[in-house]
Amino acid sequence: MGEAKQRRDGLLSAVAAYGLWGFLPVYFVALQPSGAVEVVGWRIALSLIFCAVILLVMRRARVTFGLLASRAMVGWSALAALFILINWAVYVYASLNAFIVEAALGYFINPLVTVGLGVIVLKETLRPLQWVALGLAVVAVVVLAIGYGAFPFIALTLAFSFGFYGFVKNRMGPGVKAIDSLSLETLWLTPLAIGLLVWVGLGPGLTLGTLGPWHTVLLLSAGAVTSIPLLFFGAAVRRLPLSVLGLMQYLAPVLQFLFGAVVMGEEMPLERWIGFGIVWCALIVLSIDALGNRRNRIHFPPN
Repeated sequence: MGEAKQRRDGLLSAVAAYGLWGFLPVYFVALQPSGAVEVVGWRIALSLIFCAVILLVMRRARVTFGLLASRAMVGWSALAALFILINWAVYVYASLNAFIVEAALGYFINPLVTVGLGVIVLKETLRPLQWVALGLAVVAVVVLAIGYGAFPFIALTLAFSFGFYGFVKNRMGPGVKAIDSLSLETLWLTPLAIGLLVWVGLGPGLTLGTLGPWHTVLLLSAGAVTSIPLLFFGAAVRRLPLSVLGLMQYLAPVLQFLFGAVVMGEEMPLERWIGFGIVWCALIVLSIDALGNRRNRIHFPPN
């Protein structure tokens, strides 16, 4: 029963994380004309503040920073910080420069990276219908890549950076809560964030507080907007196999693709629409497998 509850909580956390990430481009577009460097700087600095407040409310700061006594945890958290920095920087750049569809392509590819790590490195196994869903996903990625018509640097950088980020988070183990790891990651990155903000301030100038109250509120929300989905993701990655988590990640790029192609009017060749449909087929197959597996657990509960 405990295992079933853990799996259910993991699935709910994953849906929350990927659903919020799906609408993230809307937020970044609303931040224009702020530049990508400034937005990344505020994301990091305000995320640390957001995490610090949560730690104080939970009275967990001593436990979180006590993790630094472990050399392994210091190394894993620093590595996670590196991967999430790459992901944040590239994604903000893509959102602010009309590459939302290519960013979505990156997150279509990302589950393949995650599933590959789960199967090859962690020796996780896939059920037959999961292999079918994965095969459909491969076809979708090929169709979408052809539709893009050029080597998708942004897409591949996003895919691999977040795939390895998820792998590192998984390696931290179930004993490390999402707020713990995210606090340490933003702690490592904050000196860089301060440097970025100072550099922007001495150059073109910071936009915070200069473009009206609505823009100011949005920019000051960067910590919460950044941290809340990552906290959900951290909770999910500790409760689900990477293979399952990887296939669920299609929710975010579906939403991003729709926003970029339909709302923002980015290029939509026929191949992209075909790929989009194939992805939905993969999600349907995965859903059928999940329901069937649930029934199997009811009829044949584990010892």
